[in-house]
Amino acid sequence: MTRQWEPLLEQVVRERYPALLARALLLVRERHAAEDLVQDAVVSAFSGRARFTSVEHAEGYVRRAIVSRFIDGTRRRGRETAALGRIAARPEPVADDLADLGLTGELELALAALPPRERACVVLRHLDDLSVRETADVLGLSEGAVKRYVSDAVRTLSSRLDVSVPSDDATTVLLTVNEVDRGA
Repeated sequence: MTRQWEPLLEQVVRERYPALLARALLLVRERHAAEDLVQDAVVSAFSGRARFTSVEHAEGYVRRAIVSRFIDGTRRRGRETAALGRIAARPEPVADDLADLGLTGELELALAALPPRERACVVLRHLDDLSVRETADVLGLSEGAVKRYVSDAVRTLSSRLDVSVPSDDATTVLLTVNEVDRGA
């Protein structure tokens, strides 16, 4: 069963993809990033409620979506870079500071090995004790993204530290590692 918009989508991609890709290349300058940008714009244009009357109408909408997605991505990366810069600007903890936090060298190394977003989320969320919403605000992410990054980080930490976590709580990972180091 063909939906009403499918033939128009196929026509836009078949006839206008090169022009849309060229537009995206002017913005991002890397082919794979431009292809991703065009794909995101096409998907958003045709998955929304917009109803197009012609290929030209659909192409114009997709072109605007390309620019919007580019601007949104630039803003998001800027906010993330600024937030990560603020976190990185904190003075490096010395061994006594880590001991005061209850962090072991093993945990510090495991945290350092996490990708920057995961590390930022887990540190803000569980070491700075910010809520999901506060963490999302600080990093300029959605709450869902924060939850996902924390979940991925906890899974990675528990694997690297060889501890089992009964729940999705990073605090449990931190406490378990400390108990192991104390011989509890």
